[in-house]
Amino acid sequence: MKKMKSFSTLRTQLLKDPAFKKAYDDLEPEFELAAAIIQKRIDKKMTQAALAKKMGTKQSAISRLESGDYNPSLTLLRKVAKALDSKLTVSFS
Repeated sequence: MKKMKSFSTLRTQLLKDPAFKKAYDDLEPEFELAAAIIQKRIDKKMTQAALAKKMGTKQSAISRLESGDYNPSLTLLRKVAKALDSKLTVSFS
């Protein structure tokens, strides 16, 4: 039986492909946003369901947001920030 590669090994191998690397790099802002929301939620000791309830939405909406595969509006991000007792900051660098 063939041994399965670890995620980090597979990612390192895939990032050698220029087209894959470009697509991966292009998604960095989405993944940074998702990671920031997840970390803030965990820091506040909240579940996705608790955050959703505080925002007046469903847990599945929080799951989509945290997947990094969803393009949220600023309005939604403001609601998330408020529910997490945080300030939303958007910047360009």
